[in-house]
Amino acid sequence: MNEVLFQLLEKAKKDSALRQMLFDTKKEKDPVLAFCQLATEKGFPITVGEIFAEGEEYFSNLLKSCNGGASYPREGWEDSYEMFFASLERI
Repeated sequence: MNEVLFQLLEKAKKDSALRQMLFDTKKEKDPVLAFCQLATEKGFPITVGEIFAEGEEYFSNLLKSCNGGASYPREGWEDSYEMFFASLERI
């Protein structure tokens, strides 16, 4: 999880109203966009592209490593958005 999401998570741990607003974004037609808009409004600027690029970049780097990169593609990668909500649910 990137630094912006981590900071947002830390604030949500202490602010139950913010935590509920974050959960409410999952009900929107475009939940990731709604999440990013709310996070940005609350002072934690992040875009949909940043969220999805984070995990993809990590695994792409694994595959192109010249010193022992993965010899087979991974079936998936950690999704920062889903990991954020998994962490939030445990509060």
